[in-house]
Amino acid sequence: MTTISELDTPAVLVNLDRVEANLQRAQAFADKAGLKLRPHIKTHKLPRFAQRAIDLGAVGITVQKLGEAEVMADAGITDMLLTFNIIGAAKLARLKALNERVTIRVVADSKECVAGLSATFAGGKPLGVFVECDTGMGRCGVQSPEAAFDLARTIIAAPGLEFFGLMTYPAAGKYQAAAEWLATAKGLFEAAGSAVPVITTGGTPDIWHADEAGVATEYRPGTYIYMDRSQVAAGAASYDDCALTVLATVVSHPTSGRAIIDAGSKALTSDLLGLVGHGYVPAYPEARIVGLSEEHGTLDVSGCANGGPKIGEQIAIIPNHCCPVTNLFDHVHLVRSGELVETVPVAARGRMD
Repeated sequence: MTTISELDTPAVLVNLDRVEANLQRAQAFADKAGLKLRPHIKTHKLPRFAQRAIDLGAVGITVQKLGEAEVMADAGITDMLLTFNIIGAAKLARLKALNERVTIRVVADSKECVAGLSATFAGGKPLGVFVECDTGMGRCGVQSPEAAFDLARTIIAAPGLEFFGLMTYPAAGKYQAAAEWLATAKGLFEAAGSAVPVITTGGTPDIWHADEAGVATEYRPGTYIYMDRSQVAAGAASYDDCALTVLATVVSHPTSGRAIIDAGSKALTSDLLGLVGHGYVPAYPEARIVGLSEEHGTLDVSGCANGGPKIGEQIAIIPNHCCPVTNLFDHVHLVRSGELVETVPVAARGRMD
């Protein structure tokens, strides 16, 4: 079998021991907090990891696109939440076909979205729908608890649909404000004698605070399985928890303070997420990845002893944001105890439809 040092670079390495530790830690935390866990597969896009999370106690998975859901259904995953407004006849037809195969629920934040769903599912197997709530992220979602209550009543009255609860994705660090928003919305339902079956929230940066807000019944972490530099900066992980690295080779050393690697924006992504530089190099913590072009990465190694890595040397990089890195590679290499175990295709890679 090929060894790690023989891999063509850039390449993605996934440390299986760290993956398992991250999955177990999150499930144990959720169990203790009385929360159901529904991990988001957008980070890894691998059915094996989706199934492992379920085996450990997750109630199902979260997906972001129909293409991801179809891949997971083909792999035998049967319980999903699709956290995206489904608009348009072609996508609605695919959603209906999926609903016949597995348990899948979706979100809506407008009467237009609800109308399309109802027209598609009336007279057939009902579809569960959550009201998506903007609790501070500034993306999709109804803008007030009152609007959430009103849209829920629209869903309840719509043929072919079942109201399943409230869904949000809070801004990082704003979990308390999101909880207050959701508690207000829940109060409106209770005052009207209506139930809110599920209140689902998520976000790895605040995962270890999920037990403090006290409103949500379900949590949807994604990045937690791999962790990355942004999660370390947020205090959700340490570098020892980071399971995904990008393996790169030093291909040039034009000056004593500058080295060039074969991993650029098409391998590491250009995401900064408020950080300085484009990744962390554990073997050379003083090195800074100061620039990316498409296929080149520029390392400032002026602070490294002995000039840092040499031409031909391989270095492992913890990226700022591991989720888009997954979608940039056809395959990832699974490792354990420093040894290459298996190379696997990223099954849901590119399924952006």
